[in-house]
Amino acid sequence: MEKIRSFLAIDVDNTLKDKIIEVQKVIEGADAQVKFVEPENLHFTLKFFGQINNKMIEELSRIIEEKIGSYKPFKLKIEGMGVFPNKNYMRVIWLGAENPKEFSKIQKTLDDEFKKLGFKKEKNYIPHLTIARVKGGKNKDKLLEKIEELEDIQIGEMQIKELKLKKSELRPEGPKYTTIKTFKL
Repeated sequence: MEKIRSFLAIDVDNTLKDKIIEVQKVIEGADAQVKFVEPENLHFTLKFFGQINNKMIEELSRIIEEKIGSYKPFKLKIEGMGVFPNKNYMRVIWLGAENPKEFSKIQKTLDDEFKKLGFKKEKNYIPHLTIARVKGGKNKDKLLEKIEELEDIQIGEMQIKELKLKKSELRPEGPKYTTIKTFKL
């Protein structure tokens, strides 16, 4: 049975992508070893599933549809910048979410259900939007300076109306994400 690499996500509203690209250009000015997330790939990950088969896709779809039925669309404000795991060892550069209460509630509800299917529970889930990955130590100080300048950045607000189950294909030129199924709130 064919397996596909997959995750559950919320796509970033197209109206906010230009502002995010501007932020990426500021970071690019540090001339560090950074790989930026392509605009079409910008998303908040709710859960990374890894390799799953069609039967599991059906099972996950059933659970997602059942559990998000009680949730209504909500607004999410993208603001603030940070890094994972920390400023001394930067691997991921991200934008944050202001007051992500509703977002976190949905994530926790679904994560509890996914655990019953054998997926590992998220320990300290923090809603974030990955905008770049650090690939080396070149100009690390300059990069950190740019990130600290942007710590309080305001990107804007978007309406969350749907979740998407996505297929991830890793390719030399970068990942390609395809929507398998859309779930409306």
